[in-house]
Amino acid sequence: MSVFVLLLGFPGVGKLTIAKELGSLISAKVVDNHWFNNPILRLLDEEGTAPLPKGIWEYTGRVRQAVLDAITAYSGPSANFIFTHAGVEGDERSTRTCEQFVEAARQRAAVFVPVRLLCAEEELARRVSAPARRDHLKTTDVETSRSRSQQAVVLNIPHPNALTLDVTFTSPLESAAAIRDHVVTCLPKGS
Repeated sequence: MSVFVLLLGFPGVGKLTIAKELGSLISAKVVDNHWFNNPILRLLDEEGTAPLPKGIWEYTGRVRQAVLDAITAYSGPSANFIFTHAGVEGDERSTRTCEQFVEAARQRAAVFVPVRLLCAEEELARRVSAPARRDHLKTTDVETSRSRSQQAVVLNIPHPNALTLDVTFTSPLESAAAIRDHVVTCLPKGS
């Protein structure tokens, strides 16, 4: 039985850190959203200060689709994957991105588990400001983080396996263990 876990959350919430912990707990490959974004973004403004050109996300979507197609075509039938995505409720691009993951899971007959990671505004601002994030082309803009926390909502995928987890006061390992326990409940009996 294959599992596709999709970790959704605002930048800085800890998607990649939690994914790495979870990957070791459920023997899964981690596919971070920056794997799709950075090949395209690195072609642009290295300093990350210029506004992104309109339509740039269509190119990262193509990279994402190519990766998902390769997973569907070539990965072993019992391979597990953890994906990350900074999905926002009401954003058409976020919805299309999630549909790509859902369809890839369907094609592989994998159990799909979307997980919303939530974090209090102040803690999120603290986490997003970590200078090491810039090395990976991740945002470090605290004001944008605060604004996003106040005005937007993490994408909520209506799915029977969905989980919402507040990670404000939990370690990445504790969060990963909670997700692992949830994943186990989503597997068919006897798996």
